[in-house]
Amino acid sequence: MSLFGRLKSENQADWDAYIKHDFVAQLADGSLAKASFKHYLGQDYLFLIHFARAFALAAYKAESLVDIRQAAGGLVAIVDLEMDLHVKFCADWGLSEADMEALPEAPETMAYTRYVLEKGLSGDLLDLHVALAPCIIGYAEIGAALQDNITGNPYGAWIEMYVSEDYQAVVNAEIEQLDSLLVSRGGEGRFDALAKNFNQATRLEIAFWQMGLDVK
Repeated sequence: MSLFGRLKSENQADWDAYIKHDFVAQLADGSLAKASFKHYLGQDYLFLIHFARAFALAAYKAESLVDIRQAAGGLVAIVDLEMDLHVKFCADWGLSEADMEALPEAPETMAYTRYVLEKGLSGDLLDLHVALAPCIIGYAEIGAALQDNITGNPYGAWIEMYVSEDYQAVVNAEIEQLDSLLVSRGGEGRFDALAKNFNQATRLEIAFWQMGLDVK
C-alpha cells in the first residue's frame, strides 16, 4: 500500500468526514446555496496562493534535482493550471480576480494554509508533502466520486476541474512523491508522526468546507 493509502486508512473516519462532507454532498446534487459557493470560491483563491508558496518552499527544502523538479511541477500546476481555471470559473460566478485578491482571509483559510507552511518550515520535505496531501489528493477523490453528477449540475464545471486528466496526473505524481520521500527521509519510524500531521490537515479541510456552509 502506498504511504498515502496507509495515512488515509489510519485516519479513515476523518477522511470520510472530509470527502463526504455536507458541502460536497450539496455540490453533488446541485443544492448548495450560491452564497456558500461564492464564499468558498473567494477563499479558495486565497488558499491557492499560499499553496503555491508551499511548493516554492518545497523547492527550497529539496536536496536533489529530482525533488526540485517535482516541486517546480507542482508550483506550475497551481499557478498555470489550477489558478487559471479557478479565475476563469470564478468570473462566471461574478467574482473578478481583483475582487478575490481584496478579500480578507477567513480564519479557516489562515489556519490550514499557515499549518502547511509551518510544517514545511519546521520539518522537512516529507512533513510538507504530508500536510499538502489531503488537499491535493482529496480533491481528486471528490472529483472522481462526483463525476456522474456533472450534467445539469450548476456546479458541474467545478467537478470537471478535479476529475480532469491533467489534475489526476498531478495527484498520481504526488502519491509517488510521498512514497519516494518516505524511503529517503527516515522510513517506518516516522509513520506515527506523519499520520498525526495528516489527521490535523484533514480536519482543517473539514473546517474549510464547513466555513462555506456556515455562510448565510
